[in-house]
Parts: sequence; structure tokens; C-alpha cells
Amino acid sequence: MTAFVLVPGAGGMAWYWHRAVPLIRAAGHEPIAVDLPGDDQHAGLAAYADIVIHAIVERSDVILVAQSLAGFTVPLVCARAPVRMVVFVNAMIPKPGETAGAWWGATGAIEAREQAAARRGYATEFDAGTYFLHDVPQDVLRTGPERPREEAETVFGEPCRFERWPDIPIHVLAGTDDRFFPIEFQRRVARERLGKEVEEIPGGHLVALSNAEGLTERLLRYETGLTR
Repeated sequence: MTAFVLVPGAGGMAWYWHRAVPLIRAAGHEPIAVDLPGDDQHAGLAAYADIVIHAIVERSDVILVAQSLAGFTVPLVCARAPVRMVVFVNAMIPKPGETAGAWWGATGAIEAREQAAARRGYATEFDAGTYFLHDVPQDVLRTGPERPREEAETVFGEPCRFERWPDIPIHVLAGTDDRFFPIEFQRRVARERLGKEVEEIPGGHLVALSNAEGLTERLLRYETGLTR
């Protein structure tokens, strides 16, 4: 049985994965949705990595799935835990020593977002409804918290201290409808930083909420390839 360790992005709410968890469990695997103290100004990347590693404990058959900001936690976990595969989901992909705050300018993320918005005819100024929730069903949103957990600034200033990516399978999964990290932007960053092509899936930035079935199907396919 494979453990899918599911790490959320900004805010750190395990609820983000709540639609994928029962689907992974129904397929005979163990889903572990990690909750991170995103609003704690005293917690940064090192603290996040400690929490994820504690969730893994002594498991040895682990697929680490990282959404958005969680991409910065991944290499720290891989350096200390027996991870067999990494799956980035609309994720920030760091370079060694980079901060999440510097990542935006280094990759041109904001410019890419605004250019995509101008081409496709929606607002260039960020708001959660336009960029995060545009494809999430209302009935799903009604089951969530009244107010999403805000991400403290601390994590954006802590360098991602790792030397290199581990020699394990790494997949870069990108939502074709992601407005926050547009698909063409994700393609470029994956090539530049990992030398990999993205694997596309229908859905926006919060794809685990908008297309949990499609995301889970892809994760299970990766697991099958790993165990062959």
C-alpha cells in the first residue's frame, strides 16, 4: 500500500485535499492530508518540513504530492525522508537557496499571469474569485471554512536550503485552466528548472477541489508506473 502524502499550498489547510482523500483510499492506498500552520508567523519552511516528515513517520512507500507553495517544502522533505516519487501540482519549483519571495521575480510569475489575463479577457488585478475559485463548484465551497487561512509572510523569506533534486521520479502536473500560474508559464518553468515537460490536466489552480477525480486518476497512474 502506497502512502500519498498530500501537502497543501498557501494557508496550509488539509481541507484542500478533502475530495481526493476518499478516492485515494477507495483505490486501496493511504492518503495523508497534511495540515500546516500557514498563519503562524513563527513557522517557516523548516517547520513545514518537520511536520510533513512527522506525518510520514516510518513509512517507506511514499509519494509526495505538493500543491503551489508546497513546492518549496518538497526538497527539504526529500533530503530527510524516504520519498519514492514527487508530484508537483500547479506548484512553485524552487532553485537551491531561493526564497519563495524571490521566486516571483526570478520566474516572471506576475507578468505571466497578467499577460494571460489580458489575452483571455479576465481581470489582470488579482482576486480569489477570478484566479482561484472560478472553476470550483459552489457546493464544494459551501463545505469549506468560512474564511480561508491566510499565509504569514515568514515562509516567503526563508531560503529553501537544498543542494540538488533527488534521483527519483518527479512529475510536474499543471491545470490547463490555471489562471494564477498559466499553463504556458508552468511549461517554461518546468523546462528551465527541472528539464521536464508538464503533464496537463483539466482544472484551475485549486484542481484538487475542481477536478478531484481527474487528479486522483493521474496520481494512481503514476503509482502504477512506479510499482511495475
